[in-house]
Amino acid sequence: MTSDRLLLGVGAAQAIALVMSVTFLTYVLVIVVPFLRCRRRTPGDAAGYSWHFFVPARDEEKVISTTIGYLRGSFPTAHVWVIDDASTDTTGQIVADVARDDHVHVVSRRLPDARTGKGEALNAAYRQLDAWLPAGADRDRVIVGVVDADGRPAADCLDVCAAGHLFGDPDVSSVQVCVRMVNRDERRPFPHRGRYANAFGRTLVRLQDLEFRAAISAIQMNRRRTRTVGLGGNGQFSRLSALDDVRAAFGRPWHGALLEDYELSLHLLLTGHRNEYTDDTLVDQEGLPDFRRLLTQRTRWGQGTMQCGSYLPKLWSSRHVPTIGALEAAYYLLQPWLQLVGTLVYPVPVGVLIYNFAAYPDTMTGWFAGEGWLLFLVYIVFGLGPFVAWGPIYVRRCEPQLGMMRGLALGFAYAAFMITFYITSWRAFGRILRRRRDWAKTRRNAEFLPDSAAT
Repeated sequence: MTSDRLLLGVGAAQAIALVMSVTFLTYVLVIVVPFLRCRRRTPGDAAGYSWHFFVPARDEEKVISTTIGYLRGSFPTAHVWVIDDASTDTTGQIVADVARDDHVHVVSRRLPDARTGKGEALNAAYRQLDAWLPAGADRDRVIVGVVDADGRPAADCLDVCAAGHLFGDPDVSSVQVCVRMVNRDERRPFPHRGRYANAFGRTLVRLQDLEFRAAISAIQMNRRRTRTVGLGGNGQFSRLSALDDVRAAFGRPWHGALLEDYELSLHLLLTGHRNEYTDDTLVDQEGLPDFRRLLTQRTRWGQGTMQCGSYLPKLWSSRHVPTIGALEAAYYLLQPWLQLVGTLVYPVPVGVLIYNFAAYPDTMTGWFAGEGWLLFLVYIVFGLGPFVAWGPIYVRRCEPQLGMMRGLALGFAYAAFMITFYITSWRAFGRILRRRRDWAKTRRNAEFLPDSAAT
């Protein structure tokens, strides 16, 4: 009787895990099919708009000069607003030297008001742009883009954003473009270290590229249908008039969550605005080859997502957010909390199975030889499949030169990469318990290179 009850427990635990896996697999299938069918659309004409790049720059001496040069060279009619957030290095001097160009503006923040988070830095630039614009400016056609200090929007970025289904549609208030890792093909991210460290580092960067250009891109395309497209910290563009509406309703455009970009998305939704997404163009940024820095970055993102969960009641009660949109946003905002639960629940079937094999080897061997092996196989396939599939999908749609075998290997690596989120969710939860809200900046790769390699 005891063994029968234990077998029943094993079956029930595996059945629950299987149902969860099938549900997640169904979700992946729902977002993958439109993603694979999506085709490039006709770009517009950026000349019909006034473009302004906001570039937060706190201790960015290694990259800021080349970023300003790139933006001015690639988009000569756009204005670049560089936010020196009380930098302790030479960032301020570098920006001051470049600011002789009448299209480069310096937003200087000083302590004790500075270094309080990216959102407040962007608000400072918003206020300065507002004061600089002439009276009567058409704020619907003034577009604010947020670019990281290492960001590189593609040369066609502004024309694509001006397309008829994006800013060419007066109902669209914000556009997020696809993010790509600029160093995805770099063979030696650590020139001063050995083979294994470099192999791990370049794989980590490649997985971040897969994550943004495949998994996240597919999720964003699905959000177009639910009207809940999220803005990212790099490559987000918004009409100034939409930012004005957020300020009027909530006091300022960007707020204090550690995921200030997604928080802005929520405020835009709650004020009746529509966000869009496109992968017809790209913005490049650095992928992190260092696992410790990646954990720091993802912990900040996880804590920011947990903070944004406080908006769920407003989303459900808002007349501007459809029910399906509230469901999608709830699914996303609950992810870090579900990952906390998952770390406690998912090991249970495995633990029970191992215990029963040790305690009742004959009974379990017979069960496994009969029907158990099939259930176990299905459990593994359905549990890993939705993650492994992203490898071949990424290769097919984004990097066909890699080949399908490497795509499959990347898929298995991506499944292992997902463990990161369980770690960072617990780290984020710990920070919440300790009431820590400080904004931990991700240090640039160049800061860790010898001077000869960095240059």
